[in-house]
This record gives sequence, structure tokens and C-alpha cells, in this order.
Amino acid sequence: MNFSKDRPFLLVGAGKMGGAMLSGWMAEGIDPSAVVVCDPKPSAEMEGFLKEQGIRHVTAVPEGMTAAIVLIAVKPQLMDMVLPGVKTAVDGKTLVLSVAAGTPVAKFRSVFGDVPICRCMPNTPAMVKRGITAVYPTPEVDDDQKQTVAQLLSAVGKVVWLDTEDQIDLVTGVSGSGPAYVFFLAEALSEAGRAAGLPEELAHELAVATVSGAGELMHQSGEHPSILRRNVTSPNGTTAAALDVLMHAEGLQPVMTEAVAAAVKRARELAE
Repeated sequence: MNFSKDRPFLLVGAGKMGGAMLSGWMAEGIDPSAVVVCDPKPSAEMEGFLKEQGIRHVTAVPEGMTAAIVLIAVKPQLMDMVLPGVKTAVDGKTLVLSVAAGTPVAKFRSVFGDVPICRCMPNTPAMVKRGITAVYPTPEVDDDQKQTVAQLLSAVGKVVWLDTEDQIDLVTGVSGSGPAYVFFLAEALSEAGRAAGLPEELAHELAVATVSGAGELMHQSGEHPSILRRNVTSPNGTTAAALDVLMHAEGLQPVMTEAVAAAVKRARELAE
């Protein structure tokens, strides 16, 4: 990868997502001396990790530093405060990556100019290296840089490429916010079990194991979800009775469609 101690990889923001990515990179054997983390208030756990790995930590971008790669992993509402301080580390050859929701390429262009930019939408399973990150590269991003981006992001899961920036908002509604939908499914299943008469702790344990196990089965099998569903549904059986409710005209599918549309709408509002 094309960064070094003299022209480092600069990670701006070491919260949950930035931290997950950093952990993945270290596990992949990236040279810690070529990485600089800029975060004014990292968690105690992150501070310990940085010291353990020998990664340089700064609270502001050092004067005179020029980065080969800058990855911005701060909350969207902090962009106006953060970006001017990062500008000094960016030159015409710096590759800028952002994993911040609702922050369009135009925002980075207004600060950094016509540098190569990748707008990325990861999701929280990146914390256990099972995420998926969708990437929109601007025309300035060359093939070598795309390869570098793929290597970096694949350390925390799968990487897919987008043709247009507006697809980012659609991805946000499906995979970006999607883990929360799955968590709520487990929550609802647990509550349904409790309502049916199971002890609360047992209902919770059953729901969490079922949702996570079904996800792993789907991942490992490679089968389409509809095939897996049919495989475990006996005619006139208990699963069929439950699916008659969930797959009703007013059941889960229209609710999920409405939920994703709401997330997409909000993503577009944040980008305005």
C-alpha cells in the first residue's frame, strides 16, 4: 500500500467505526509506524490499543504533515469543524476516504479541491469483521488507488463498488441502517417469546441465537433467502402458520419497504 512513515495513512476519528477499521488493519499486518490517528478524545480502550500497537496518536493534524491517505470517520455534524484542520494534510495526490453518513463528495471538494475521493458506506458488523462497505469513487481515483481502498476495507468485511453517488443513500437504507433492523427483529422475537409464556432470559437467549445462527447459515450456504425459507417450511406446519402472518399483504414486506424508504429519505435530507 502506498503510504509510509513520511507520508502516512491518517485516520481522523477513532470511534466505533474508525476503531473497528483500525483494529482490522492491524490484524492484517499494516505497519503501525505508517499510521497516524487524529482524535481529540479517544476512549480509554482506544488509547490503550494505540499504545499497545505503537500507533502515533495526535489531537490535531500536525503542522507540515502530508498524508498519502486520509480516512475521515467522524460524525456528519462535526464535518464543518474537522475538515479545515485536515486540509493541511491533503495535497493533489492524497486519497481521501469518508465513512460519514450524509456527507456528499461536494462537501469534501469544497475543502480539498479536485483530489481523489471515495465516499464509503460501511456498517457496524465491521466491528466483528463481517461488515459490508459500499464505495463510490470519484473519477480521479485510479486503479491502483481502488486496489488500495479494497485492501483496506476488506479487512473488516466485503467491499462493493457503486456507479453513482446517489446509490449511497439507497445503500444506507439497506445495509448501512440494516443491522438495526436485524437487532429489532431479535428484540421483537424475544418479546414475542416472553408474551407466549417463556421466561424473559430464555426468550432472549433463543431469539439472539436464532437470528445470529440463521444469518450465519445464510452466509455459509450461499443460497437465496427465499430458498432457505422454503426449505424449513413444511406445508400446514408451525412455520407456515407464522409465515402466513408475516407474509400477509400488510405484513413484514410492506413495513420493511416503508422503513428502508424512510431511511433513504433521511439520508438525502442529511446530504442537503
